Amino acid sequence: MVAGPAAPARAEPGTESGTEPESISALLTEFRDLYCDAEAAGEAYNDAAERLRAQRERVAELSDRLARTRGELADARQIAGQLAREQYRGGGFALPASLRLLLLGDDAGGALHDQAVAARAATTHVATLEQLGEGERRTARLAREEREALDAAQALASEQRRHRDEARRRMDEVAGLLAGLPEERLAELAELERAETARAQDEFLGSGALGDDAAAPSSAGERALGYAREQLGKPYAWGAEGPGSFDCSGLTSQAWSRAGVTIPRTSQEQWSELPRVPLDRLRPGDLVVYFEDATHVALYAGDGTVVHAPRPGAAVKVSPIAASGPVEGAVRPDAAA
Repeated sequence: MVAGPAAPARAEPGTESGTEPESISALLTEFRDLYCDAEAAGEAYNDAAERLRAQRERVAELSDRLARTRGELADARQIAGQLAREQYRGGGFALPASLRLLLLGDDAGGALHDQAVAARAATTHVATLEQLGEGERRTARLAREEREALDAAQALASEQRRHRDEARRRMDEVAGLLAGLPEERLAELAELERAETARAQDEFLGSGALGDDAAAPSSAGERALGYAREQLGKPYAWGAEGPGSFDCSGLTSQAWSRAGVTIPRTSQEQWSELPRVPLDRLRPGDLVVYFEDATHVALYAGDGTVVHAPRPGAAVKVSPIAASGPVEGAVRPDAAA
């Protein structure tokens, strides 16, 4: 999401020192823009953390495979070397120099005379060694690539953390400004926000986007929504998945996990990977996604409302579906139900 405009220099809240006080409407717009920016940065950070976790799992798997391959290679070398030594002691024939070096190392000793017999005796073991050697080289290469990918993911996580912290800093600036406003201006701000939410809700419902809103939830959707309702009043927190606090996608992913359905962690992944459903076919428990870049998500609760973790400084609550911004669409985690 494009970041909102930087807060202009202004006099102390509620005063007029040669400039006009910023309008309540402009302040509310800026505050909302900063919240959106902060949530987008938080969801991007969550996405980087998920990719980092997956990379670490892949690196661990490759390390195990590499260890097993090296063990098998050592065993095969020992068996093949033992066979070659026995052939030598039994008066067999000479191994080629390259094969003697591969199997015996410094223990080659003399020479065997019949290369055909030596080749037949060692063919199976040489093939095994070559296969394992190639496997080791391939696994080592993959492990190196995974380490490089892990480093890149860690760098990405650091970058996203910086973006998140910058968004939080800017949001804290506006929150500090609001904290310094006189009570009457705060009341005006709250009233303006209620009025704008009501207007957006009326427009959304009046558009007929929700149809008759009569669909019943699936059994899993009902459980997911029930879990979300149990979290009402718990605070929003960056990257939180419960049980004491949540961010928006932390609430939706945990709610559906408790219903027995595993879904992606972030709002963008939920929007891109889960089956989409038309808004006029929404049923309780479906996920409503907001903004073009899918930076906010909520659980549909029926009757034009959602349960969600709205933003920093707020708690999990039931809100009008249009309260969080423009609705981008909806997805259904249990579309097969």
